Formats: sequence, structure tokens, C-alpha cells
Amino acid sequence: MRIALVGKGGSGKTTLAALLARRIASAGAPPLLAIDADINQHLAVAVGATPRQAASLPSLAEAVDLVKGYLRGDNPRIPDPADMVKTTPPGRGSRLLRLAEPSPVWDAAVREIHGVPLLATGELVGDDADERRIGTSCYHGKTGAVELVLNHLVDGPREYVVVDMTAGADAFASGLFTRFDLTVVVCEPTLRSVGVWEQYTRYARDFGIRIAVAGNKVEDDGDVAFLRHHVGDDLVTWLGRSAVVRAAERGEARPLEELAATDLAALDALRDALDACRRDWSRYIEHMHAVHRRNAAAWVDDATESRLLAQIDPDLDLAAAASGVPA
Repeated sequence: MRIALVGKGGSGKTTLAALLARRIASAGAPPLLAIDADINQHLAVAVGATPRQAASLPSLAEAVDLVKGYLRGDNPRIPDPADMVKTTPPGRGSRLLRLAEPSPVWDAAVREIHGVPLLATGELVGDDADERRIGTSCYHGKTGAVELVLNHLVDGPREYVVVDMTAGADAFASGLFTRFDLTVVVCEPTLRSVGVWEQYTRYARDFGIRIAVAGNKVEDDGDVAFLRHHVGDDLVTWLGRSAVVRAAERGEARPLEELAATDLAALDALRDALDACRRDWSRYIEHMHAVHRRNAAAWVDDATESRLLAQIDPDLDLAAAASGVPA
């Protein structure tokens, strides 16, 4: 199951994503993947890598040609891997990804950091003007590679994908926001921070996206009351201003055991909230196809639009494919 951490810049979403991934990894090594899909690639350091180690990590965007070639498989609806874009859905003949199974995609782009398998999207550097091959000519061309991977991933209960997303409501510039079972808005007890929650709930309403709120930098009952007043029952847990959290925000991954019991309980509450989710595969595929149709319609080239629309396989049963995932 997949959880996205979002929030305004500086809210602590990257720190919380790292702590949650580390907490899950410490619980008997369940199938896990942490993904850094933020334009500021800080998740590796928050998990415990040195800046030099983080800079040397491979990026998914650099492996996009390999990703396309592998995922295409022998899908007859995609004559050439170069025809694949960020929203391309799987079809019969496509290769699907599973967290617990090796694949060239994981080999190329995933590295383990202190027990946490991490996939980095890659920084926005150099000449990114030719990102048309995977999406748009901006950072969403890089996160488009993540969207493509998640479209082809079949995962199930007690399998975990933890994604650090771009700040604010910027995720709605692509279809990536529909790929999660639970989206957690990390909120400080401030009006600006809960404003991001308001944006998310407004944009996500028509898509049936599950939204939860995790308070961060909470100092007292007044802060909790403030968050509860503004976000209501969406508030599932909160973390305080512990020394461990402050260290993590400075790039120092201290032992989880140093976290206060209340903060460890907060991480467990997020995992419990994700475990309580059940994916509606038919709705999931409906969203996938709807986003792909909108992406196709955005192309000014009619031939390209037709080619993209032809990639939709209405008869692929992802639920059946997912039934092979250990429950």
C-alpha cells in the first residue's frame, strides 16, 4: 500500500517520510520502498546517507529508457518504448513490478540506506528541455518516471511504499496524486500550513483521495486544539519538537529508540492508518485511464493523441495480477 507525505515547504514532510520509512523497516523488514519525488532531493540524507552518498545515488529519471523498455514487455498496444509517457497504463503483455521481486528497474534505481530501500527521482539539473519523452519540460518530467513505475506496480497489504512528494499542492500538476492509498498532509499548527490541507482536500474531493493530517512541531494541547479545529477528524496523529526530529531536519539520522514514546506511537498511527486502507482496483484503474486521456488530449499533435489513447487496455485485470501479492 502507498502513502504520500505532502505539506507546505518546511512543514517537515521529508523528515516524517524518513522517520516513517525507518520505523517500518525496523519492524521485521516488510517489503518496503521509499521514493524521493520532491524537487529538493533530501530524503536520502534524512534516512541516514551522507551528502556525498546521497549525491552518488542513481536516479530513476536517468534510467527512464531502461524503465520503459522493461515495463513495455510485449504489450502490442505500444509498438516502441519511446511511445510511452508518464501516464502510460499497463496492458496485457506489459511487465508489472512487485516490491518483493527483483527487476532491472529496482537494480538500476534502488539502493538501500540503513535498511531502507530508496529510489531517488533525481534533481532538476542540466538541460531538461527534452523531457517530452517522459512527460513535460519541467520537474514533472522527472516525477513522470515515478508515475510510470507506480502505474505498473502491483502491491498489497503489509507492503509499503512511502513517497516524499513536492511541497504544497504542486502534485496536482500531474496524475501522480491519484496513485496513493493514503495522502498525509503534514501540518504545523499555523494557518499557512492548514491552508495546504484545504487545497488538497478541495482538489482531491472529486477523485475520492483519502486524506489524513499529521501534525508536526506540536508543543502543547493548544496546538492540537488548533489543528483539530481546522482539519477535524482528518487529524490522525501528531509529533512534538523532539531533539531527534530536529536532528533529522538537519540531516542527522539518530537512532529511532531516542524518539519519545509519543512520537513512535505517532509513526505507528500513520502505519495503522495505511494498513486500514483497502484499494478499490476498479476505481484505481479508472483514475489511471482518466489521467492518461487528459494527458493525451493535451498534446497538440493529433496523431500523438490517437497513439496515446490506443495504449489503454480496457480488459487488463490488475486486481487479478495483484492477487498474487502476499497478503
